[in-house]
Amino acid sequence: MTSKLTAEFLGTFWLVLGGCGSAVLAAAFPDVGIGLLGVSLAFGLTVVTGAYALGPISGGHFNPAVSVGLWAGGRFPAALLVPYVGAQVIGGIVGGLGQVLFEETVMDHRMGRFVNANLGEYHVPVNADVPSIHSFFVEERDDHVNPLGTKGIGELAYVGVAAAVANAVFHATGKRIRRLPITLDKLL
Repeated sequence: MTSKLTAEFLGTFWLVLGGCGSAVLAAAFPDVGIGLLGVSLAFGLTVVTGAYALGPISGGHFNPAVSVGLWAGGRFPAALLVPYVGAQVIGGIVGGLGQVLFEETVMDHRMGRFVNANLGEYHVPVNADVPSIHSFFVEERDDHVNPLGTKGIGELAYVGVAAAVANAVFHATGKRIRRLPITLDKLL
């Protein structure tokens, strides 16, 4: 069970890093960025590499919507649903921490190239960078969202991390940082 949950965590982290990271890259550099086609290819290649590398271990869901959909279709056991979604949410949170604290694409505007265009110079969070994270879910019905009272789960793990860390830094230091990554030099 531990290897399956670890595979789901890593797969979701990889999806956030490759897929969402490419979308941020495309938005940050619209003139020389990768565009919509590049973002689509990045998401596709991320899913394919994750599925080949980790799919044999866990099934390669990497997204709570996939796990819930498989469960609803009777193709995934209910007993594994909460642990899988929990591992996926933690993977998304760690991916979000990587975005807010480390991910930076440096452009050489003279040459029109990215200076750190390889994974050797691309920093991602490691065990020492991430505190202990526990995911839990609060059941709440919200009829204002839609007639069924349901909410999405997959995007919540990744999207709110940058805002939460930026607000925590603001409350701790009194300085509002508006460009990612949040690094010490921006606080001075």
